[in-house]
Amino acid sequence: MRFMTTSDKPDNASETPDEPTVEHTGVAAQDWTKAAADPQYRAAVVDLLGALAYGELAAFERLAEDAKLAPTLADKAELAKMASAEFHHYEKLRDRLTEIGEEPTLAMEPFVAALDGFHRQTAPSDWLEGLVKAYVGDSIASDFYREVAARLDTDSRELVLAVLDDTGHAGFAVEKVRAAIDAEPRVGGRLALWARRLMGEALSQSQRVVADRDALSTMLVGGVADGFDLAEVGRMFSRITEAHTKRMAALGLAA
Repeated sequence: MRFMTTSDKPDNASETPDEPTVEHTGVAAQDWTKAAADPQYRAAVVDLLGALAYGELAAFERLAEDAKLAPTLADKAELAKMASAEFHHYEKLRDRLTEIGEEPTLAMEPFVAALDGFHRQTAPSDWLEGLVKAYVGDSIASDFYREVAARLDTDSRELVLAVLDDTGHAGFAVEKVRAAIDAEPRVGGRLALWARRLMGEALSQSQRVVADRDALSTMLVGGVADGFDLAEVGRMFSRITEAHTKRMAALGLAA
């Protein structure tokens, strides 16, 4: 998973949950130097940056592969441009990990198996499935990281939100998928089923990753980051699900 993101939204192309309304107190009001004095918080942020970094690297690799399925040269070039943007996001995360004294490859390693497994289980069979996967599946991950970012220290929050910037895939995917459905309406049923499968796999994969990393789990349920509790986790996933429904509508698909 990760990450085609959707912060720069073309008209009715993409919907993300509203950024959580959080009064920045505690950790979320501190800079990195102060917040990182807590070793558990530092470990959680290293995990978060490692997961994001590998996600960006995997997104670069996948977009480059998807370009091979592109039906036109213009489409191929567009995907190549997006792949380049994803690699630049990876470089920002890699450089930040190095800056805070962490080895980027070691920070990414715990997430390789889970993310690679997700991509193996959700390999698209054609060009349209690839577009829907990037638009729907990756956006779910982006929504999750935006929710977490609201509770991070000021420096980490700025970086995470920066690397979740849209690479342009949202509008591109919506345009191509809607055009395909207009040309052959029955395609919509197949893609709707595919998107529902992606939703389930993406949420399951996210939960497994968090459950395996104690620091990340603590960040979500309270004790490290600012303001999260179990009830808020439930509300967070409700917001993510609602955004998914809106994205499906933007694609012309039933959620």
